[in-house]
Amino acid sequence: MQLILYSKPGCHLCESLQEKLAKVQNLSFKLQVRDIKTREDWFRAYEYEIPVLILEYEQDGKMTSQPLPRTSPRSSWQQLEQMLWNYISHVEKNIAQ
Repeated sequence: MQLILYSKPGCHLCESLQEKLAKVQNLSFKLQVRDIKTREDWFRAYEYEIPVLILEYEQDGKMTSQPLPRTSPRSSWQQLEQMLWNYISHVEKNIAQ
């Protein structure tokens, strides 16, 4: 499983979410941070939406991307971990079937 965080330098909400993701302990995922300013298509897609968190996983030999709900900036890292656990466990169940 991989999480992709669309972000840009100087975005305090992005930095806060990245810090919370670094504290998540009970889930195994790779985090890739993508700076939307490095690609025009990312910038157009996410300019007014960042931070955007995408769950990316392989299913039936194909990569699948699922946007995750936006979390409140006031959410704790534990609440973020619980939300991620819900989504990742749901995906893992579907892959196993």
